[in-house]
Amino acid sequence: MIRLRALGGALAIVVVLAGCATVAPSAVRSTNETAAAFEASGRLSAKRGSEGVAAHFTWSHAPSSDRFDVSTPMGQIVARLSGDPSGVRIERPGEAPVAYPDWGALTREVFGVAIPVDGLASWIQAQPVAGPAFDLERDAAGRPLVLRQQGWEIVYAYADAASSANPSRLVMRYPDTEPIEVRIAVDRWQLANTVR
Repeated sequence: MIRLRALGGALAIVVVLAGCATVAPSAVRSTNETAAAFEASGRLSAKRGSEGVAAHFTWSHAPSSDRFDVSTPMGQIVARLSGDPSGVRIERPGEAPVAYPDWGALTREVFGVAIPVDGLASWIQAQPVAGPAFDLERDAAGRPLVLRQQGWEIVYAYADAASSANPSRLVMRYPDTEPIEVRIAVDRWQLANTVR
């Protein structure tokens, strides 16, 4: 198994981030709808057992493709992860691209458990993935507070007390022999009009 540390921030983006942040949305969605295409950026950290990584990310999501740019705090891109129906690729400066058949294969290789990255596009919007059973707790404003789905628990926090439907922070936990915890702080959220 490839060690989490060896892949550094490049693979942590597959999951997501730490810290407090304010979301600067170009449009705020209703709390019951999922945007088909968006761009998000922020910070993430991922930890499994005693190993962990932290990075900045920019994520462009469309119904048939995803692109994650992972960078250092100074803005230098250290990896680009992209996925579409043909597979998933990791490109790092000065190295040959590495291909995987899907996000599940990549995360299984890295973390020892398949992380439902395909569901992350819904989870980052505080929505359950369509299909699989889920349990959802809401806050006093009616926004999702805790979502449990596919073995994961996702805890949400919002930038302001009542109006924002977009979460500014997520903490994702997966119980395992070495539990996985991913923290995501969304600094920027924008609905995208273009479908790639």
